[in-house]
Amino acid sequence: MSKDRKKMGMKAKQNLYQFILGFFLLLLAGTMVLPFVYVLMVSFTDGSVYESGKFILWPEKWSTEAYELILSGKGFLNSLKSTLLITGIGTPMNVVFNAGLGYMLSKPIPGRKFFNKMVMFTMLFGAGLIPNFINIRNLGLMDSIFASILPGVCGAWTVMVMRSFFEGIPSELEEAAKIDGCGQLRIFATIVLPLSKAMLATFTLFAAVSYWNTYFSAIMYMTTTEKMPLQVYVQKIVLSTNISDVVDLTTELANTVPQEVMRMAAVIVVTLPIIIVYPFLQKHFATGMMVGAVKG
Repeated sequence: MSKDRKKMGMKAKQNLYQFILGFFLLLLAGTMVLPFVYVLMVSFTDGSVYESGKFILWPEKWSTEAYELILSGKGFLNSLKSTLLITGIGTPMNVVFNAGLGYMLSKPIPGRKFFNKMVMFTMLFGAGLIPNFINIRNLGLMDSIFASILPGVCGAWTVMVMRSFFEGIPSELEEAAKIDGCGQLRIFATIVLPLSKAMLATFTLFAAVSYWNTYFSAIMYMTTTEKMPLQVYVQKIVLSTNISDVVDLTTELANTVPQEVMRMAAVIVVTLPIIIVYPFLQKHFATGMMVGAVKG
């Protein structure tokens, strides 16, 4: 009987611990979700309701006027075009270059140790802001979207993780392909990459989010307002005292929508595409994060 009581007591303590832990994690999740819900609800709130000064988690009167204003403005369309170009060009380049270099370093090529050390060196040491600026200027990339694309095309950490994953692929598969007459490039394209879908999906998501959130490089290297990406556009809306100038609208509707509501709508418009894409890659995310974790 005493053993049974001890077991029941331990089980009760475990259940209490799980309940407290779950409650704490629920509160922690609430602190992350609640601000986003508030921003979303305010963006759909009618101007007259918002100006009443009430805390809004469910609008008394819904309105899409803020979204209509932002989506119809030239400033948003130009920024969206730049961001789509940066993301659409930069993401596949990032994945291809990182995967290619990682695969090369996973093979017994001449000078492999030297190249591995060079890649690791770039992870630990950077040139700095001024040398990077001079480099971009000397390459003739100033005021070009490629100034925001090329510096992030290849990353040491990504290369190291991909290299570790490729080293774990059975060499017998590649040897069998070589017997069938496949070259190294064909082996990489038809055998290695299809076996790396989870890893590639994860790093594709990382690259897409990084390029979609391009901000600092655009401020540093771009001078034409029309070429600025969405993050710079939202920053101007958030900090501007007269949003109508930033949104580039002169309609009467622009004066009826509170500026704070337009700020919230701008934030939602910029973050929504990533939120939509993420669920489709989520099933590969956990697997991809674990690849290369055993080998270093």
